[in-house]
Order: sequence, then structure tokens, then C-alpha cells
Amino acid sequence: MIAALASIYMVFAILLNSVGTVILQSIHTFGVDKPQASLLELFKDLPIAITSFLVASFLPKLGYRRAMMLALGIVGCACMLMPLFPGFHTTELLFTCIGVSFALAKVAVYSSIGLLTHDKAEHGRLTNTIEGLFMLGVLASGWLFSAFIDHANPANPSWFNVYWVLAVLCFGTLALLWGAQLDESAAHGGTAHSLVQAMRDMYRLLMRTLVYVFLLSAFLYVLIEQSFSTWLPTFNNEILKLPNTMSIQMASILAGATALGRIAAGQLLRRMSWHVLLNLCVVGMGALILLVLPLAREVHPGASVGWLNAPLAAYLIPLIGLLMAPIYPVINSVALSSLPKPSHAAMTGLIVIFSALGGTLGSRITAIVFSSFGGIHAFYFSLVPMTLVLVTLFYFKRETDRAGIAEPVAAGFSAE
Repeated sequence: MIAALASIYMVFAILLNSVGTVILQSIHTFGVDKPQASLLELFKDLPIAITSFLVASFLPKLGYRRAMMLALGIVGCACMLMPLFPGFHTTELLFTCIGVSFALAKVAVYSSIGLLTHDKAEHGRLTNTIEGLFMLGVLASGWLFSAFIDHANPANPSWFNVYWVLAVLCFGTLALLWGAQLDESAAHGGTAHSLVQAMRDMYRLLMRTLVYVFLLSAFLYVLIEQSFSTWLPTFNNEILKLPNTMSIQMASILAGATALGRIAAGQLLRRMSWHVLLNLCVVGMGALILLVLPLAREVHPGASVGWLNAPLAAYLIPLIGLLMAPIYPVINSVALSSLPKPSHAAMTGLIVIFSALGGTLGSRITAIVFSSFGGIHAFYFSLVPMTLVLVTLFYFKRETDRAGIAEPVAAGFSAE
């Protein structure tokens, strides 16, 4: 069962983080413009938010194992549609299915971890292992997709064949789940909340100043993060003049930097305040943007570009992941530690909703600026939400001080 949970998370890591690659390929293959291509982020994120909100009340009745199998079945069939009926509308349908399925899978996976472990230490180890494999899937995504892209002709629809591989992974994991056993009796001990009750719980939380300041911080962070993760392959291709396959592979450095940054954050939080660390990270992000983007202006296309002679900016821009990495898990930890455990489900619902909205809006804004003013200006625009994050962190710290909240535990920052 544990192997099945890990496999599910890796499959969804590959699919979720393929959106930047698919946007780049959709521009070449389908001839769509950047604002239209950016809608794929919307088709992915909004179903995650809506489904996460709706399923919490009835998922225990459906069953966690069944929910995961349903999620894999939906996304496996959607993957098969891509090579059979290639088109931008099929791509939109695919990401809608990915969003719905991931919401089902994530709630079910996290709930199943509690059923498979017996104490907090064991729970933490299994969670970190599964989330660590998620980052491995993120890293693998770019390399897997680039293996099916025609280097000489990026518009070649041969890249659709990657979805046969992904469909096999989905149905293979489904078969693994079919043969696995999970005792879900403990999950049926409580009373499932109705949708109306879930909405009331969220409304009560929104009345707290600390909660809406936190949600604004989370919204702005995800807006920044999705701007870079989604549009970095296109930036590498159009601004840094890298080939399509290499543009996608270079963008995977961002995922690696983010994973490394979250590991380092766990150690740094033992030595400094979370507020000081996050402010240093945001200021560092802004400084990196101001230092690196001028280098991108001076790039001239060469006859043959490879890893050894790629522009310096291609290696430096993804390092923003090191600085972005601690922000989201730390503010989540501080916010959740301020609330009683019965409120965590409602708070998690709010986090998912605001994160999805931030991701969609960030991708959309970047697409519009990218299309109208160029990629360099699009990335410069990220300085605006970075400045706003500094403001929201100030008020967030003030509210946590009023509530008397302790420093978050310096652990568990190795994943999404």
C-alpha cells in the first residue's frame, strides 16, 4: 500500500508539473498565443480547488482506496485521449481531469498515511518520504517530456506519445492499488461534515485577521512561484534562445533548487526566526531578479547551444527556487499551529482554494505581460508581488505575536 501511495504521488508530480512544458509545446504545435496557452493553468488549478472543497465531506464514505483508484482511472483515460485526439481542447480537458484527480488523490493519500502509521514520528517519516518522491517526479517530468520532443521540429506532434507512457504508469499504479489492502475502519469513526458546515467553518476562519493576512501571503507566494515554474521553459526558449528540449530540461533545475532550499530551511529555522528567514528570502529573490535579468538581455543565438555553452542566466534564474522554497511551508506551519486541530480541515480547504487562485492569476498575468512586453518584463513584474509579500509578512508576524504562537518546528520542508 505504501508503494502504491508513493507511485501515485510520483505520477501526479509528473503530470502537474508538465504544464509549463505543455504550454511551450502548445504554442508551437497548436499555434495558440501565450494568453490562451496560459488557460491550461486555470484548467488545472480551479478543479483542484473546487474538488478539494467538495470531496472532504464524503470521501470517507467513498473510501480512500476507491478514491485513489478513481483518480488514476480518470487521468489514465485522459492521457490516452491526447495521442488519439490531439488538439488544444483535448489538452484543456486533460488538465481539468488532472486537477480533479489530484484533488481526490491528495486528500485520500494524506488521510491514508494516518491509517498506515501509529505515531507522529512514523507519520512524519512516511509523509516526508512520499513528498520527497513527489519532488523526484517533478525533476523527472521535464526529462521525460523532452525525450519525446523532436529537437529539429518542435511543432512535430510526436511529443503526444509521452502520454502512452503516462497512461501505463496510471493503470499500473491502479493495479497496484487493486491488490493492496487498507483498513479504513478508523476513518468511519467520526461524523462527516456537510458541505454547508464546511462553508460555515471556512467563513468563521475568514473572520480572523491572522487567517486572511496569511491567505493573502499564500496567494501572493503562489502567484510568484507559478509565474516562474510555468513560464520558465518558454523564457528559456524565446529569450535565452535554447532549443525546446534543452529549455524544458534546464527548467527542471528550478525543481531541484526548490527541494534543496526546503531541506536547508529546516536547518536554518533552528538558528533564526521564521520571520527573519522569510524576509531575507524575499529580498534575495528580488536581488537575484535585478542581477540576472540584465544578463538575459545580452544573449545572442549561437549556431549550436549545449549545456557547456548555455547562457549564464539559464543557470542562475532557476536558483530563485532556493529562496522561494521555505516561504510556503513555513507560513503554512505558522498558520496551522495557531488553530485547534478540528479547524485544520477547513483551513486546509482555504489554503488549497487561495493557492489555486494565486497560481492561475500568476500564470495569466505573466502570459499577458510576456505576450505584450516580452519575457524579461514579465519576470521583472514579479518584483511587484514580492514587495507585497514583504508587507503581508509584516502584518502576519504582528498577528502571530498577538496570538502568542511559537516558532514552527524546523522539519518537514523537503516537499511541496
